[in-house]
Amino acid sequence: MAKGMVTFNEDLCKGCELCVVACPKNIVELDKSKINAKGFNPAHVVDMDECIACGNCAIMCPDSVISIEKL
Repeated sequence: MAKGMVTFNEDLCKGCELCVVACPKNIVELDKSKINAKGFNPAHVVDMDECIACGNCAIMCPDSVISIEKL
């Protein structure tokens, strides 16, 4: 069961992948099926049930597009 809910402001994500590298559970990746208004593939969580709500992704994001809500 997920310990948190991670949300991305996909329109502001620039696909830098810092959040992908920071995730200890390896559940964050770029969504290759979407292109945002800036022309980038935005990041997303592929398996929210595995999320431990550590916040590493949000801490690493240089544009503060990631929000963590602990459950």
